[in-house]
Amino acid sequence: MEHFISVEGVSLKFRLYHDKGATLRQSFASLLRRSGEAGYTDFWALRDLNLRIADGDRVGIVGPNGAGKSSLLKTMCRIHTPAGFHPQLTGRENILLNGIILGQTPERMRELEAEIIEFSGLEEFIDTPVKYYSTGMYLKLAFTVATAIRADILILDETFAGGDAAFVERAMERLRRLVSDARIMVCVSHQLQFLESICNRAVLMERGGIVAEGSPAEIVALYTKRSGAAAAPR
Repeated sequence: MEHFISVEGVSLKFRLYHDKGATLRQSFASLLRRSGEAGYTDFWALRDLNLRIADGDRVGIVGPNGAGKSSLLKTMCRIHTPAGFHPQLTGRENILLNGIILGQTPERMRELEAEIIEFSGLEEFIDTPVKYYSTGMYLKLAFTVATAIRADILILDETFAGGDAAFVERAMERLRRLVSDARIMVCVSHQLQFLESICNRAVLMERGGIVAEGSPAEIVALYTKRSGAAAAPR
C-alpha cells in the first residue's frame, strides 16, 4: 500500500487577544464590538500552504521561530495541542497513558514498560509524579515513550531540545533506527547537521508559507544565508 501526505491549500488562523487579563464580561463585550474595534488581532500561522510528501521521503523542515513549522506538523497530525504528560501522575502511569493516546493497548504498553524505563535512565524516579521532574528528565521520558512505538509515518518536532550528552548520543542512534523503519518521516529541527544526515528533502518556511524546496544541503545553505542561522545549534 502506498503511503503519502498531501497538504493542499491549508491555512490556519489564531486569535491573539490584547488584554490577557480581561474579565469574562469584558471578553463577551468585545465580541459585540465592530471588527475595527476588536480587542484582538488575527495571526495566520499557515497561509494557503501546499506540500506533498511521497512514500520513502525523509523531509526536514527549517525556518525561523514563528514560521509555522510546528503548526504544520500539528495540522498533519490533526491536533493543535499535544497530549503531553499529566503532572499528577507518575512516570510509570504516564507511560501507560501516553501509549494509549498513541493508539496502543494497555497490554502492549506493559510489554514495553521495562525497556522504556531502562532507556530513559529514570529507574530511580519512575514512580515519582512527573511534576517533580526536571526539564531534562521530562524530555527523556517523552522521547523514549514516543520512539518505543514503530510507525509507518513518523513526525518529529524538535526532538533533541534537551537531555545530557550521553542520552542524546543514545537517542540519536535509536532515532536513526526508527527513521529507517518508517515509510515517511517529517522532522522540524534547528539541528541542521542532523537534518542533512537523515533527510532526502527539505523545505524552508517563513511567515506561514513554504518559500523553497530542495535537497537538505541546498535548503540549509539558503536558510543560513537568509537568517544568519550559522550560529544555530547543529
